[in-house]
Amino acid sequence: MDDKWLISIVGPTGIGKTALAIQLAQQFKTEIISADSRQFFKEMSIGTAVPSKVELETIKHHFIQNISIHDEYSVGDFERDAIALLHTLFKEKDIVIMVGGSGLYIDAITKGLDKFPEINPSIRTHLNKVIQDQGISVLQEQLADLDPVYFNKVDTENPHRLIRALEICLGTGKPFTSFLNQSKEQRNFKTISIGIAAERTIIYDRINQRVDKMIDAGLVDEVISLESYKSLNALQTVGYRELFKYLEGDWTLDFAISEIKKNSRRFAKRQLTWFKKNEQTIWVDYQAVIQTVVEKVKQKI
Repeated sequence: MDDKWLISIVGPTGIGKTALAIQLAQQFKTEIISADSRQFFKEMSIGTAVPSKVELETIKHHFIQNISIHDEYSVGDFERDAIALLHTLFKEKDIVIMVGGSGLYIDAITKGLDKFPEINPSIRTHLNKVIQDQGISVLQEQLADLDPVYFNKVDTENPHRLIRALEICLGTGKPFTSFLNQSKEQRNFKTISIGIAAERTIIYDRINQRVDKMIDAGLVDEVISLESYKSLNALQTVGYRELFKYLEGDWTLDFAISEIKKNSRRFAKRQLTWFKKNEQTIWVDYQAVIQTVVEKVKQKI
């Protein structure tokens, strides 16, 4: 499959990745793999900005609302499933589009994951109970003690990342970072990374507008329907976590909405930091016409 290409569309939240991915898929008559880990869950639609019904009907998407918030589904599971799907798609197509804002999930497909030993699942169960009973700060302090190197570069507000690192530390007695950057399995397809860029003020304004649209679309009602499951890992995420605070009476609705906007902007900043590490990414303006992007892809191929 050395003549097969995966076009990966990356960029900060709310910048227009889905729209560009659909346009490219139409141009190359292909399908889309979502690498947005928040959009995997069938119970979460508004707060995760799942593509609209029209968008999903326009081009076939994979890994959109394919599992439940009650399911255990790791980045390793995604790597296995997405690589298997690519193997199938590449039998009929020379190009496949991948789109998403989850850098780790994108790298899992384009570069492969670091390999870790099997860990007793009781450790993860224990860590989940700790975060539920005592809060995320306990895990943050534990990771800072067991692996300060990883603590200083991980998103310490992301419970998934904290639990994954800690279960390795506790299960092996070694720092999580000692397993990173080992030899990885080579891919038998080539990747083109297209990044969507804009001035930071534009990115932040688009995020603020998107949050307002989510609220108007019924995000509060969606969060209410999920309140009894708020301890699940899938719901420890921006847009849901803040509104749980509102429902618990800790915050006003206006303050919760302002926190969603603030945390979304912080998330966008972290996304850009992650994606800009890839020096091979071809950056295009968020207002670039589709033919400009298509020509850049064709030149690369």
